[in-house]
Amino acid sequence: MKVCVVGTGYVGLVAGTCLAEMGNDIICVDNNPAKIETLRLGQVPIYEPGLEELIRSNTKEGRLSFTTDLDEAVRKSLICIIAVGTPEKADGSADLSAVFGVARQIAKAMDGYRVIVTKSTVPVGTADQIRAIVAETTTHEFSIVSNPEFLKQGAAVDDFLKPDRVVIGADNQRAFDIMRELYGPFLRTGNPIINMDIKSAEMTKYAANAFLATKISFINEMSTLCEKVGADISMVRTGISTDSRIGPQFLFPGLGYGGSCFPKDVKALIKTGQENGHHMSILEAVDQKNDQQRQDFIDKVLAYFEGDVKGKTFAMWGLAFKPRTDDLREAPSKTIIEALLAKGAKIKAFDPKATDVARQIFGEKISYTETAYEALEGVDALLLVTEWNEFRRPDFDKMKTLMKRAVIFDGRNQYEIERMGRRGFEYYCVGRPGVDAAEVDESETQRERAGV
Repeated sequence: MKVCVVGTGYVGLVAGTCLAEMGNDIICVDNNPAKIETLRLGQVPIYEPGLEELIRSNTKEGRLSFTTDLDEAVRKSLICIIAVGTPEKADGSADLSAVFGVARQIAKAMDGYRVIVTKSTVPVGTADQIRAIVAETTTHEFSIVSNPEFLKQGAAVDDFLKPDRVVIGADNQRAFDIMRELYGPFLRTGNPIINMDIKSAEMTKYAANAFLATKISFINEMSTLCEKVGADISMVRTGISTDSRIGPQFLFPGLGYGGSCFPKDVKALIKTGQENGHHMSILEAVDQKNDQQRQDFIDKVLAYFEGDVKGKTFAMWGLAFKPRTDDLREAPSKTIIEALLAKGAKIKAFDPKATDVARQIFGEKISYTETAYEALEGVDALLLVTEWNEFRRPDFDKMKTLMKRAVIFDGRNQYEIERMGRRGFEYYCVGRPGVDAAEVDESETQRERAGV
């Protein structure tokens, strides 16, 4: 099938590339000439495992191309997918100006029937607005479809190629049939294509993200209470996640959710509720807890140093909002860095993939290292912020010799508490009892008595 994808951001680039992988002729469109030229050279502006290889192979085979010429792309395509950004406005609502602008351009370029698809995350009712824009611009027949994406950053290629389900919101059978043909090859294992009305499809995307964000804030709320009453959130998590009604996904305590979707979508859904006279009390609490979780971590660090971190140097392991991506949008690292810099602290940061993106944000306000161990040299504490695999089993003896103080604040609960004291570390984590200086001293004394 012949498809144009407008927008080469995260969603558009993954969608276009994976659709090409299934043999379709895909034209990816962007209004940034430099970005298009970079993509034509096989260079990918984002880090997503497996994406670069697919772009190069499909470009070489002629199934995938990149252009700034939207008019030509529309004329060559039956399906026009809108995948431009819908950033958050100051009031929490979604900025749809780019979506509407692209819809108007598509309408002007149409020379016959087109299926116009929104893959961007848009509020309920957006399709109606797009339909009005297109109808007032062209006399050609068209269909509007909502086709929300459910991609996890770090696993987006696999998610697109092997989806749990595909949601299609359309108002006529012709559009359903065309979209079913497009996605049929992805669902040969029997996972469903779910047909529904457009407004329900638009809401499905927000509801899914809001529910997952709620699970994260819920387990973080429980972790806070566990710290206060002396329970261990890791044990509590095991106790509840083995219940088949609950499940283990998105129930890891930590520093809260980030990225381009959950924070924005939760706020947008709250705003939609306000606009329709409905108070989204659960989601407001989810949003507030997410902010508070980061502040609690910062307060824990400040409390250890009795409120004075001026001149102190902190190593930060991890900058991206999650592993297997270089995305710092709404990342906990940003909140933590800004708070500590404001108090006069210094930051030495290491991230396997996100350093270049961090430089664009912080410049020389913080320092960046080539290795995780280099970041530890002479620091007063380590802040573990992103759970990259390479941080799971470090050389603790080496770490202790490099650090000025053997203190770890672990925002992702990566290490076993009982071993940290034996290794001589003060260790503070999320929702579990930490190992403080007195315990470390006692552990060292016991080791000396035992001749270890």
